[in-house]
Amino acid sequence: MCICINCLHIDRCTTYHAVEAQHQQAHLTDSPDFEPIEPSINVNIRPRDNEIEMEWDVVGCQSFTADQGRWARLRPGELVPT
Repeated sequence: MCICINCLHIDRCTTYHAVEAQHQQAHLTDSPDFEPIEPSINVNIRPRDNEIEMEWDVVGCQSFTADQGRWARLRPGELVPT
C-alpha cells in the first residue's frame, strides 16, 4: 500500500501526483509544489487478460510526515486507494 495516503504532504506532492497519473486517477491538485526527498516507489507488474497491469506504490520517503487518514479527509466518501 502507498504510504502517501497517510502523509501530510499528499495533496502538494509531485511524486504522488505522478502516481495518480499512472493509476489514471483524479488529481488531488493540478499543480503540486512539494518535492519530496528520496521517495521510493515499488512497481508491481502483472499480466491480466491481454493487458499488463501496473501497480505503483510509494513505500518510503524521507519527507513522509504522518497524518493518519489524510487522503480520506481530502476525498470524503470515496474508497481509499489500496
